[in-house]
Amino acid sequence: MWLSEMKEGQSATIVHIGGNGNLRRRILEMGILKGTIVKGYHVSLRVKEAAKVEVNNVR
Repeated sequence: MWLSEMKEGQSATIVHIGGNGNLRRRILEMGILKGTIVKGYHVSLRVKEAAKVEVNNVR
């Protein structure tokens, strides 16, 4: 599943971050790293950017 497909209130684990150098660096600088659990907060990314971040274990 992609970060862009998650609904508000869900949590998941980051498994892969795609994209080009600038986009990838920006995402990493936001603290979105492989293995990070995202839950309970809003991420300021465009939908097409969030579609480059793969997640699993969505709850």
